[in-house]
Amino acid sequence: MAEWTERAELLFKKEGLDKLQKANVLVVGLGGVGSFAAEFLARAGVGTMTIVDGDVVDITNINRQLPALHSTIGQPKITIVGDRLMDINPELKLTRVQEFLSPERAFEIVSEEFDYVLDCIDSITPKLNLIIAAKRKRVKIISSMGAGGKMEASKVKVSDISTTVNCFLAKTIRRRLKEVKIDKLKVVFSSEIQDDASLKMTDGSNYKRSFYGTNSYMPGLFGLYAAETVIRYLLKKE
Repeated sequence: MAEWTERAELLFKKEGLDKLQKANVLVVGLGGVGSFAAEFLARAGVGTMTIVDGDVVDITNINRQLPALHSTIGQPKITIVGDRLMDINPELKLTRVQEFLSPERAFEIVSEEFDYVLDCIDSITPKLNLIIAAKRKRVKIISSMGAGGKMEASKVKVSDISTTVNCFLAKTIRRRLKEVKIDKLKVVFSSEIQDDASLKMTDGSNYKRSFYGTNSYMPGLFGLYAAETVIRYLLKKE
């Protein structure tokens, strides 16, 4: 094993690191949730990863997104995050897909080759299609629900979508999934009541009609919970 994985090997053991090195993970969305999740996976030693994002860094991303700096405004998130992941683990087999995930592409990009899919999309239509694609192809998936309008770190948890409360995004996704006869989905969500006063409407571009105010730590915490779920699954996988 490489010298940089010494501390991880003490905890995961050599067999665990071998499992992570052989794992193949898809991360869709490199914003506040996905950028942190991807980094946690890379630092854990996941050997093969595909990252998907079509956005560039905006100045409003700086308060919560890993790739967002004043020096990176206007640059593709896929480039910044991808370069960072390769700098963490030069042996990482990384595939970069620079595009917004259209409904059709969601079904194309998910394949049985992946051990796990991390849905870190914040727009309903692409998120829904990615979930449906993973479910139809029987690929494990964890989906991030709404981190916006939330402040309490202790209210974040991983559960099935059927048990979520106080999350408008989860409520919408749950209803839409029932329409296609999908009733189970592992999610990261917060049971804290969203701050309605922090909601702002948009022009509807890129399948997004509104967003909530966000702080520096909640999206990263959602990414941490998603990455933890995937890493612990991979360590136990036979």
